[in-house]
Amino acid sequence: MDLRYSEEVRRAKEQGVPLVAMETSVVAQGLPYPDNLGAARACEEAVRRAGAVPAPIAVVDGQVCIGLEEPQMRRLAEGRERLLKLASRDLAVAVARGATGGTTVSATCELAAVAGIRVFATGGIGGVHRGVAEHLDISQDIWALARFPVAVVCAGAKSVLDLPKTMEALESAAVPVIGVGTDELPSFYSRSSGLMLEHRVEDAAEAARVTRARFETLGQGGLLFTVPPPEDTSLPRSDVELHIASALAEAERQGIRGKAVTPFLLSEMARRTSGKTLRANLALLANNARFAGQLAVAYAAQGSKA
Repeated sequence: MDLRYSEEVRRAKEQGVPLVAMETSVVAQGLPYPDNLGAARACEEAVRRAGAVPAPIAVVDGQVCIGLEEPQMRRLAEGRERLLKLASRDLAVAVARGATGGTTVSATCELAAVAGIRVFATGGIGGVHRGVAEHLDISQDIWALARFPVAVVCAGAKSVLDLPKTMEALESAAVPVIGVGTDELPSFYSRSSGLMLEHRVEDAAEAARVTRARFETLGQGGLLFTVPPPEDTSLPRSDVELHIASALAEAERQGIRGKAVTPFLLSEMARRTSGKTLRANLALLANNARFAGQLAVAYAAQGSKA
């Protein structure tokens, strides 16, 4: 695959500095401007402070970019043109048509794997949507996590999803879901979900050992590390559920479907909570990026000792 590396990422690859992939749909579609640009910068800085190099991934004018220069990131953030929301299935069309768009979890996993990047930081993964029996809406993220050897660091699945069914789908796809310092699945805005996890790790070094065993020893696909959102910005699960119910009803009333659902719900939740969900989102993104940076550094260090 023809990949275009940013100067920072190119240097990191030459010098053997650990890399952390980052999705860009959160910039292009998930957050409003200028919060999206601020979030991207905060996440990149969190990765750098951990000793790794951030590698935001996108398609720009039909070119697959691993790492973005400042004008490219600003272009995605400002949204002055039609920007595609790119899952794995959309990549070929975007490349062939010379389009520009932000990558979701599935596309980022795929392109990170091609680039040899083993750690990826995001906010929350996609999964099984509520009302799946009527709409059969299941994210491509599940398939990508099962297939590509990338350790995804997140705050669980997005709260607007059917979390029990998402966990069942991940289990069916043989994707390990591992809590970081917790036995319970975080639910994005909230530190709890009521869903217990079978496995946990206490720190990045332990997470790196699990990751190395899965990728290097066993040759298996991806895995998920779930980090509870920061306590000072997280929201009570009961409050979030009430707002989600109202937001979903509004989405149904407006006939919003498919890829448009999640951005609509995130925006509607921010409005209904007077910006509390937006603040929680920004905080958990940086928190996940920090741990992903630590994981990438530990993974590289353990490999050098092998």
